[in-house]
Amino acid sequence: MPLSGHCLCKAVTYTVDQDAPLITAYDHCDDCQRQSGSTYSLVAVVLKDKLTINGPIKKWTGKGSSGNDVHRLFCSDCGSPIAHDPDAAPEIIALKAGTLSTEIKQTLKPDTEIWTVSKLPFCQEHLEKPFKHMPE
Repeated sequence: MPLSGHCLCKAVTYTVDQDAPLITAYDHCDDCQRQSGSTYSLVAVVLKDKLTINGPIKKWTGKGSSGNDVHRLFCSDCGSPIAHDPDAAPEIIALKAGTLSTEIKQTLKPDTEIWTVSKLPFCQEHLEKPFKHMPE
């Protein structure tokens, strides 16, 4: 079953021609904390060429820790974050897992924890082998 999801107002929808994410990660980076308004962002990493997005998307571009641009995609109507697209890894895109269809996100099993160097001190690590930065 392909992955699918939508923003809060359903103006933006997407499908991914993959049955499962490449990784599902707790992302503790400061930018994800700010974009999500929470302690981390749960992301589902997929192949960018398998993703189709429909609807009114806006993009904000900032610098990632690599010095390369990271494009943050969000619904221009309701503001829901949809994904972040790092130039440092052009073949992948990180969907905000909370936007996945309900039946899909209920079966997610996070397998990676990244940017724990930015993890807030009151957050417990979720997995045994977290990455201080991005995995190589």
